[in-house]
Amino acid sequence: MKHLPKLLILLLIMSCAPVHVSYDYEKSTNFENYKTYNYYTDLNTGLSELDTKRLVDVLNQAMQSRGYSLSETPNFIIDIKSSEFQEQPNNNVAVGLGGTGRNVGGGISIGLPIGQSQMQREIVFDFIDDSSVGLFWQAIAVADYRENWSPEKREAHFKTVVDKVLEGFPPETK
Repeated sequence: MKHLPKLLILLLIMSCAPVHVSYDYEKSTNFENYKTYNYYTDLNTGLSELDTKRLVDVLNQAMQSRGYSLSETPNFIIDIKSSEFQEQPNNNVAVGLGGTGRNVGGGISIGLPIGQSQMQREIVFDFIDDSSVGLFWQAIAVADYRENWSPEKREAHFKTVVDKVLEGFPPETK
């Protein structure tokens, strides 16, 4: 009980962490046909085994809360892949020298990066209908990532990512 305030603060901090998601889908898909799901049997997420379990558990909870059921005979299959990369800092200081004269000009500029580069993880969620359409929905999430996060922080991070990803599923039809 004494750790509850720390956990709440952690969840608040994690919910503020930027998660950028892009969505794509097959526009002719009738998403009402999809009510059951499962995962590829050879799911290779690129995450550690423990992180894969955390991500799948969080995704299962979120899917089931939205009315989808995990099934041995699913309507669609979920594939998850991830990779990590180092984002270069966007902040730079430029130092420049220049001169001009009659119809002559010149200059030198040097950009110096400020701050550290951040580790980012890209997680791709593919929803695939093996019986007909193939890939019908995809979300690509990019967020900060740290190897030294505690298990609780990792789980909170995956919950934030999954919640943001599933905001776009099923897509709103216009």
